[in-house]
Amino acid sequence: MSGPKPLSLELSAHERRVLRGWLRKQTASQALVLRSRIVLACAEGLSNARVADDLGVSRETVRKWRSRFVADRLEGLMDRPRSGAPRRVTDEQVEALVARTLGQTPPTGDTHWSTRSMAEAEGISQSAVSRIWRTFGLKPHIVQTWKLSTDTCTADGDDLEQEAA
Repeated sequence: MSGPKPLSLELSAHERRVLRGWLRKQTASQALVLRSRIVLACAEGLSNARVADDLGVSRETVRKWRSRFVADRLEGLMDRPRSGAPRRVTDEQVEALVARTLGQTPPTGDTHWSTRSMAEAEGISQSAVSRIWRTFGLKPHIVQTWKLSTDTCTADGDDLEQEAA
């Protein structure tokens, strides 16, 4: 006994080009790559069961992404916004915090940044500072002394040769 007939799926040249581009894109999420593979295989006229077997996913997964593509086209393959509060710390704030951590000494004359002093300087919470530092592997609160980087290196390495001599 077979299930319901799958929705027919026709791709325009533009859609096919975009889907193949997502397959080659290095920074594309693996979820988006899988969805693209599913849609491209379905467009070849394969059944949901065959696509599921070929790609190692469930038939329900193939059915879901086929129907979303038919309903919303390329936009249907994108992740939908999740529930919950939106981000409070913007990318610009994160960039400024990392730059300040790496390039400035604390204004209070301390030897190193603490989460508290950085939070006050940037106007965000201590826990946000802690999460950002952890994400970028920064540990200024652990070092014993603070030393701003003043290293200069030329492309030909003359500075290194002079120091070694």
